[in-house]
Amino acid sequence: MTSISPVIPIESTCRRPRRWFARRCGFFVGFALAGVGWGAAPDVVPPLPAAAAALVGAGEDFPRAPTTWLEAQVELSRRGFSGGPIDGLAGPQSTAALRAFQRREGLSETGVLDAATREVLVLEAPALTWASLSAEDLAGLRPVPETWQGKAAAEGLPHATPLELLAERYRAGERFLRRLNPGVDWEALTPETLVVVPAAEVVVRPGVAARLQIRLAARELEVTDAAGRVIAHFPVSIARRVEKRPVGELRVRVVVAGPDYTFDPALFADSAEARELGGRKLILPPGPNNPVGVAWIGLDRPGYGIHGTPEPGNVGRTESLGCFRLANWDAQTLLGLAWVGLPVLVEP
Repeated sequence: MTSISPVIPIESTCRRPRRWFARRCGFFVGFALAGVGWGAAPDVVPPLPAAAAALVGAGEDFPRAPTTWLEAQVELSRRGFSGGPIDGLAGPQSTAALRAFQRREGLSETGVLDAATREVLVLEAPALTWASLSAEDLAGLRPVPETWQGKAAAEGLPHATPLELLAERYRAGERFLRRLNPGVDWEALTPETLVVVPAAEVVVRPGVAARLQIRLAARELEVTDAAGRVIAHFPVSIARRVEKRPVGELRVRVVVAGPDYTFDPALFADSAEARELGGRKLILPPGPNNPVGVAWIGLDRPGYGIHGTPEPGNVGRTESLGCFRLANWDAQTLLGLAWVGLPVLVEP
């Protein structure tokens, strides 16, 4: 269960990168310069590093069917079917996202990238692109304080490193970005540094949400429309203790972008720092490294909500105090679909 202070919903400050496509060697190559203050596009788009080129198909014309799991993950993410951090592997969360997509399309729920699925899951553009961080992006990075009191005293809780920022912006695992970009010095990035990233920053929302369904056993959250058709799918973390898992019909009470967070020491009895506070609560400022991330969707049960997290790799694998935890990028997508009064069905 999470304690969050009353706030007023605000516009998201998440910036979208500018994209352009350069025709080279007879096909389109995507190129993204993220943030603001970007420089001029290069005259020639550099070839992909060998480690990245090995993860995409050889087809140069789009749209076309995906031929690798990386391409499938990127296209699923673009359509709102998240398999956790993009990593090019057919892991449990990726196969769950694919099964949800297959169910939506009336296909056999195999979780396999078979011919029938590839025919429907059409890759609209290259799965990898080049990106850079702006001077403003780099200047906004700040180390995350180690203590609760240090976090409460900070002006904000932005991304700490260039790698963390790029991984979250492009819905990827940090280790995967390192693998795509061998030789990059992540501690010395400048606005002129180009890195390869998944082209998954934009999510198309194909419908209007009528219900959220949270399946505790599967650790997944799905958004359905009025016809019961799945329009979005996300892995989710649930409460560690069974008695903290609300089951049944709930409703969305508030939708907040960029929330702050109230640290209640009573909820962290095992923390020495919490005991030293003597019951005094702390207000932590907004930011992607805030404990509830970039979004808070409060439910009509006090203290419970759906929110983001600064640790996307742990979503669906570790457990929470009681709330439903999403990767920040998925929480941001859900923020655009949720509305006050939206029914939320929590199933065992």
